[in-house]
Amino acid sequence: MTKLEENLEKLEQLIAGACLRAGRRREDVELMAVSKTYPAETIVDAASLGLTLFGENRVQEFAGKAQQLEALRSCSERPIRFHLIGHLQSNKAARAAELFDAVDAVDSLRVAQRLNDAAGQLGKRLPILIEVKLSPEETKEGLEPESAEAAQLLEALPGLNSLETRGLMTIAPWGAPEDATRACFRSLREWRDQWAAAQPRLNFDVLSMGMSGDFSLASAEGATRIRVGTALFGKRAPYTGPA
Repeated sequence: MTKLEENLEKLEQLIAGACLRAGRRREDVELMAVSKTYPAETIVDAASLGLTLFGENRVQEFAGKAQQLEALRSCSERPIRFHLIGHLQSNKAARAAELFDAVDAVDSLRVAQRLNDAAGQLGKRLPILIEVKLSPEETKEGLEPESAEAAQLLEALPGLNSLETRGLMTIAPWGAPEDATRACFRSLREWRDQWAAAQPRLNFDVLSMGMSGDFSLASAEGATRIRVGTALFGKRAPYTGPA
């Protein structure tokens, strides 16, 4: 058994246990393998173990892997998907729309408009998640849920016909106690419920929250997708390439 196989087996046991404790079915929580900084060969190995959803942080980094992964992406039996989960600068929106199967970190109306224009030119309908900032940390990206920018984005999205809103994502504060982490995840669920009622034309089925250190708490608070990198692939080296 390879180290990756061993890690995946342990991870699946932990996810199943978290779901059981929360009274949820394992199939209700989708696993995204966060493959940022790992080479295409590692992704190929992960796909061979049945993983089909991968998250990448940087447009340029993934551009360097994309050609090597094209065969897997076009496989008719188990095609793999790549989502952009890192902060997207508006000037890279066109390239992101071209490269990725979805963008899970839309945090401004400007970025959404740029993605919509680019997806329209490509003749595709691009799934997106809205990134919500529920942590006080300055380094965290995302929309403040009570901000005018959030309200403007929600009002505009039904008219951006080349985008398909699927839900919300957030990142909990680093190193916070369990009650604060759970409160963050609970807050995202509550905002989802509020926005879904106010915007019936938008889909908010996906709650992407929880990573290697806190996915059990996220699962208990209603996550439908967890993003796991380190627990699956091991400690990653710092990225030193282009943004």
